[in-house]
Amino acid sequence: MNRLRIPLFPLHSVLFPGGPLALRIFEARYIDMVSRCLKQESGFGVVLIREGNEVGEAPEVYEVGTLGRISYWERRRDGLLGVTVTGEQRFRILEREIKPNQLMVAEVELVPNEPAVAVPRQHQELVELLLRILGELEHPYLTMPKAYNDSAWVGARLVELLPLELVQKQRLLQLNDPLERLDRIARLLANAKGR
Repeated sequence: MNRLRIPLFPLHSVLFPGGPLALRIFEARYIDMVSRCLKQESGFGVVLIREGNEVGEAPEVYEVGTLGRISYWERRRDGLLGVTVTGEQRFRILEREIKPNQLMVAEVELVPNEPAVAVPRQHQELVELLLRILGELEHPYLTMPKAYNDSAWVGARLVELLPLELVQKQRLLQLNDPLERLDRIARLLANAKGR
């Protein structure tokens, strides 16, 4: 298995492989982390917070996250660092260490990316929904490569963009079957309509 030692960025957000995430960075520990990642051309792990906050002491996090790589950065007018991260590959945390500055560093095992599987006919409505949503968005979704016939890609973008609860997004991230993810998304949408 492919193992890495990476810094973690705990957020109230879930990132999927292939997905973009815009961040505003102001805490010294994360500015240092981003600087190191840019110098070393390495990534960091985006993990959902289970308990705690994004700022201050290191929170409790879920075990599965996504390795992200910085695709764009800028010094913003408000003095903060603006960073766009692209998700590359999921991982599972094996062990973690909290540094004195509360930065979490983890030994992780990479989870292989899902193979491309055609979107089944019964889920074409999900593709149409995604087309409508993406048609209303700007950068970075405007310029990202599209794969409307890949179940993993369609499912990941829908989970990122739909107003689902974070715990639901995390459960969908942890699934290893792109068709099961589409089934669950369809059920969640059907339940939401039925309310």
